[in-house]
Amino acid sequence: MYSEKIALTPQEILDKEFKIDARGYRPQEVDKFLDLVINDYNEFSNEIKNCKKEVAFLQDENNKLRNELRRIKANIEAAEGTANSSQVSNIDLLRRLSQLEKVVYGKDE
Repeated sequence: MYSEKIALTPQEILDKEFKIDARGYRPQEVDKFLDLVINDYNEFSNEIKNCKKEVAFLQDENNKLRNELRRIKANIEAAEGTANSSQVSNIDLLRRLSQLEKVVYGKDE
């Protein structure tokens, strides 16, 4: 992304030669300025690399967390489904037990 916007590489800036004219710029001043530009470019390049690494790491972590969230939601839905079915079966079991007690003990309630 940034590499498309940057027109020059540090090496291109270093290799740039200016024509020397009698009334032109002083070569030492131009060289000092170009050294500053090269340092900036190197710093930007390093910062871009670090940002790309961090983005990749965060995207990977985000994907892991999304997958974990999906898994947890599925577990919760499964647990709720089991809880609902176990409540129905518990009620059925209590009714059957009550009917068996009536038959065994001969109680009419």
